[in-house]
Amino acid sequence: MSATASWHWSGASTVSERPAEPAAETAAETAAGSWRGSVPESSATDLENLLGTGVGAAQEQLERNGGFLPFALVVENDGEVRLVAVTPADAAEGTDADFDADSMISDLTELLRQHRDEFRAAAVVCDITLLEEASDAIHVAAEHRDGSLFAAVLPYAANPATRELEFGELAADTNEPGVWVD
Repeated sequence: MSATASWHWSGASTVSERPAEPAAETAAETAAGSWRGSVPESSATDLENLLGTGVGAAQEQLERNGGFLPFALVVENDGEVRLVAVTPADAAEGTDADFDADSMISDLTELLRQHRDEFRAAAVVCDITLLEEASDAIHVAAEHRDGSLFAAVLPYAANPATRELEFGELAADTNEPGVWVD
């Protein structure tokens, strides 16, 4: 692993207590409706919980700090949602260089794989660029131990006049399993 990886649990209260934006909630429900009938109810609930928490935490970090490092969320076997993070390799080396997000995502995925017996669902949340839309977006890729998958993107951009972030429509995306694979 190129990043300093550690199994770092953080309570759900440190993730975000802010409710999801109403527009994002409606779009998520619409996007989720198309796949919800094909997965067990409890799995769909876990994945939607990770999606909502991931989007909310990422929005909070974007508004507070102007960006965020990739992170993961898990639903533990008892239902608690926890945050999982790794430290970028550059931070461990004490440099000011840009961090390698792909490496961090790889490290997060490997860390989740190693501890997958400790939780029933996981999501990796990262900041991506949508090339066709020339926009940045929050990407949440969630999976359940039963094989259920769901991913979504939420585009965002800074309003030049107000310098406030504006979020677009939440849309479903494709996702491949990464944690429960052998």
